[in-house]
Formats: sequence, C-alpha cells, structure tokens
Amino acid sequence: MKRTTLLKTVATSATLGLLLTACGGDDGGNGGGGGEAEGESYKVGIAQYVSHPSLDATAQGIKDVLEESDHDIEVEEQNAQADQATMNNVVGGFAGDGDLDAVVPIATPVAIAAATTIEDTPVVFSAVTDPVDAGLVPDWDTPGDNITGVSDMNPVDEQLQLILDVVGDVEVIGIPYSSAESNSVVQVEAAQDAAEELGFEIQEVAVTNTSEVAQGVESFSNVDAIYVPTDNTVVSGLETVISYGIDNQIPVFAAESDSVERGTIGTYGLNYYEHGRQAGEMVLSLITGEAELADTPPSLADPDALEYTFNLDAAEQMGVEIPQDMVDEANIVGEEGDDAATEEETATEDDAETGDDTE
Repeated sequence: MKRTTLLKTVATSATLGLLLTACGGDDGGNGGGGGEAEGESYKVGIAQYVSHPSLDATAQGIKDVLEESDHDIEVEEQNAQADQATMNNVVGGFAGDGDLDAVVPIATPVAIAAATTIEDTPVVFSAVTDPVDAGLVPDWDTPGDNITGVSDMNPVDEQLQLILDVVGDVEVIGIPYSSAESNSVVQVEAAQDAAEELGFEIQEVAVTNTSEVAQGVESFSNVDAIYVPTDNTVVSGLETVISYGIDNQIPVFAAESDSVERGTIGTYGLNYYEHGRQAGEMVLSLITGEAELADTPPSLADPDALEYTFNLDAAEQMGVEIPQDMVDEANIVGEEGDDAATEEETATEDDAETGDDTE
C-alpha cells in the first residue's frame, strides 16, 4: 500500500511526479501518465465534531466520493460528539498517524483543533462557515499553511427574505445561537446587516451548550419568527426549538435542509450531502496529486448545492401557509413529501405496466 508520508514531503511538482512514479511501481498500479493515476491506495481520516443530520450527510458525501473513485482508499472515521477532550484525542491521534494522506475535519471547532495540531498531513475542512474568521486561512484567495477546504457559508439575507415571503408581517426574528462557535457569530452578524436592509429587528439568544437551548428560546419575547443558523449546539437540540414553535405558533425556519426535514418550516440552503461530495472531490484531487494544497484556496459551496426546501406539515403545525408558487419550485420533505414521492413512484410503476412513457 502506498503511504502518503511521501506526499506530505512534497515541495515541488517535480518532486511530486517522481514520488507518484515510485508509488505506482510499489503497488503495481495501472495509473497512466499525467494527472490522477488510477489504482493507488490511500488512507483518509475523517474527524467529525458531533453527530447531527447535516454533519452526518457531509461525512456520507465525502465517503461516497472516495469510495466511487478508481483508487483503494481506506477511511478512518472518528466522532468527538462535541466533547473537547475527545476531540483533542481524535485530532492528536490523526496527527501521529504517519499512514494518513489527508485529514478531513467536519465543522469549525474540530477544524481549528486540526489546524493547530496537525503539521505534516494535509487538512481539508468541510462544514466551516467562515474559515477566514476562524483563523484557518488568511483570506478567501489563499490556503492556510497546511489547510484548505469547502465552506458552508449560507445566503443569510436570502434565507431571511424567505421568512418575510412566507410569514408576511414580520417585525422581530429570534435567533438562538452558540456564542462559542465563530461560524454562528458570523451568521448572526450577517443577519443583523440583512435585518437593517430588509426592515425588521433581530432578537439574539446566546447559549453555551445544548441543554440551554430550551431555556434560550423560552426567553424570546414577542418574536414573529425564529431563524436557526448552522449552529452545531442549537441544531443538536433542534427538536426543542421546533416544539417551542408549535406550542407558541411561532414559525421556525432553518439555514439548511436537514433541519427542515426534522420539522422546521423551510430554507433556501445547502444540501449537505452535496456539500460533502464537493469536499470529497477536493480531498481526492489533493491525495492523488492532481492538485497541490498550496495552489488550492478555500471554496464556497457550489450554487447547485443550494435549494428551496419546505416541510408542509411543519408549516401547518406552526400556523402558516406557504404560497403555492413557492411550493411548486421547492423540494418538499416530511410526511407530505413522502406522500408525494409515493404517489410519483406508484404512477411510474403504473406507466411501466401499461407501457405509457409519456411525460
């Protein structure tokens, strides 16, 4: 098996070419000349900060890209479950594993830990909102010393506009967030800017851990809607926010589609599986030598990974009706979405039985 301590020492493209040639000989690989060589073996470490649907989907997207490649890629997954000591152990373990070709931290806290701990193995972050604010890279055009990746920066202004379009008369929007997560602070600041432009107020509630989410949302006063950013702490306790919205008939919107599937009303946001696939493609290009980290600045999410998503059951439970023209253009999740999918599958099966291929 090729071990990427070789790649870690690459300083120039010329050296890289020599090393890849040597690796192909060791493995008896079938890689052709130029760019990515097929049939090599690699090892990638995935360090996930905590389990929730968005980060799980990101990890799955990364793994699927690596599995679908023409290479033999071993993936080692570790999950810190939002525990600081566990996170340090995970990152420290990866830093000392000389067999790794790349480490992929998922979410800002573990990306920061990886950037300060791992010196030799390339680090490719994902699910990081603002890598510049987090100190991972100097600017959006330049990678860090040993780190680059894909940002999940949200179109916050468009997401808040969506709330206005659905709810109508909105004067105050509540935002629960963790002040310890720089990714969340950046989104709240963006929401404040958007609110000033769109003409409503933001009421913030900062929490420090998931157990405080319930108390945090109950402290809101006279908010017309709630917006949940991509905040690992709040999203981990999202059901508490949803229950508060249903009990008090306050519409709850989210920054990403997985939270809509869990019971918020809607979003114009990232499909985190596609976000993971984008990060996986970056990992693949770096470990195979198709690209070099020093020439790979951080990327924003592909616009194709942005989509309108609504949960019609959640909207009904929170007392709002989504305009039909918006429903027609959106991905529908929840029971209504499941029903629609079932009806479509049944219609397709019926057409197949009757030989009707009319669209």
